[in-house]
This record gives sequence, structure tokens and C-alpha cells, in this order.
Amino acid sequence: MNLLAFDTSTDTLSIAVARGAARWQYSGPGGAQASSSLLPTIGQLLAEANLALGNLDAIAFGRGPGSFTGLRTACAVTQGLAFGAGGGRSVPVLPIDTLAAVAEAARQQYGCTNVIAVLDARMNEVYWARYQWQGGIWLGCGSGEEGGKEGGESSNGDFGLCAPEALVVPPGWSVVGNAQAAYGARLAPDAAHLHALPDASALLRLAPALLAAGGAVPAAQALPRYIRNKVAKTTQERADERAACA
Repeated sequence: MNLLAFDTSTDTLSIAVARGAARWQYSGPGGAQASSSLLPTIGQLLAEANLALGNLDAIAFGRGPGSFTGLRTACAVTQGLAFGAGGGRSVPVLPIDTLAAVAEAARQQYGCTNVIAVLDARMNEVYWARYQWQGGIWLGCGSGEEGGKEGGESSNGDFGLCAPEALVVPPGWSVVGNAQAAYGARLAPDAAHLHALPDASALLRLAPALLAAGGAVPAAQALPRYIRNKVAKTTQERADERAACA
């Protein structure tokens, strides 16, 4: 299977190309730099793999949650590449949840099978979801009221959004992701923490099962998954926080 995968949802840009069992990978600075380096690096990896866009079976991308700018970049680039495939053939696209990719990255690195995937959502909040590895696939265990303390929490389908202090971790589960670096002991201080990011290699490993399950969509449906609509705090909210800490 020939696949292109990339993730721009965090401060790390991750890109990978699969041609059968062979892999070509790149990891570098994300954030504001992702928009300028993403396309040239994709072109370089495809050239190294001797693949044209029209040879791809699908383009997989991390659809969120994550950085608003990063998600919009990923969706725009995915749509452009898919529509621009040689001969006018639109390559199918495969949106993959970034928290599922975090879980898969942790499984590959540490052997985790019961995890709460957590990404820093900024503004003193984290995105989170529960996953269990069963029968060779990740099963989402849901989120929402059963996963966090009362107050300061909202959910969107399988994902939750809460303050770091509100995250509840069942005994024996690991917290995996990038949020501990930002929040330290505020985030599940009694749980086991492991660093993991939604890298493109994880997307490649998740892609075959998702494709088999019918997860591919037309290029026009390469859309982000937002958990909240707010990008930043208002000037008044920041002033109120400073006053509260004074």
C-alpha cells in the first residue's frame, strides 16, 4: 500500500511515506514553520520513495484536536494534494484523530494498552480520550462526565476537554501525550506519565485498518475536528487571571 501521512497538530511537524513495507520519515519544527516546510518535505519524501501523488492509495492526516492553525494547514494541504493528483484523479483522504495517533505512538514506544491520550489544549486545558488496545485495534472508551471531575469539563463525542486538575485516571492506566511538560503536578500527579506525540508513523500504522473499515473520504471532506471554537482568551479574561494571581 502506498500512503502519505502527516501531522501538524502540535509544535512538531511529522511526515511519513509508505511504499509497501518501506518507510521514509521526517520530523522537525512545527507551529508557524510547518506551513513553509510541509509541502517541500512531502515532495522530497515522495521523490525518495519514487512515488507520484497519483500512485498514492490515500493521504492520511491528523485531523485534530490540536493547534487551530496546524489543523487548518493540514486540511488545506491534504485537499490540495488530493485534488492535484496526476491525471485528475482525486486521491482518497483519511482523517485520523490525533488522540488515537497519540495512543498508537505510545503503544509502539512503550507497549501501553490502556491509555488516556492527552494533548495540551493551551488556556489551562487539555484534550483527552481513553483507549484500550484489543484484538489488534484501538477501542475508544468514551469521554465526558465519567472521565473527569465535576466542573470545568466538556466533551465532544469520544473526546473530552478539561482543566488539568480535572482529569481522572483509572488505576493501572497510563497518561500519554505532551501535556505533563506544560502542567506538571497539576495533571494526574499519581498516574504514570509517558511522552508521546501524534507522529506520522503512528498514522501509517493506523491507516490500513481505518481504510478497510471505510474511513477514507473525498478530498472535499478533509476537515478538522475541533473540540472547542475558541482560539485564545480575551484581553479581559487574561487581565482577570493576572488579578486573581496578584
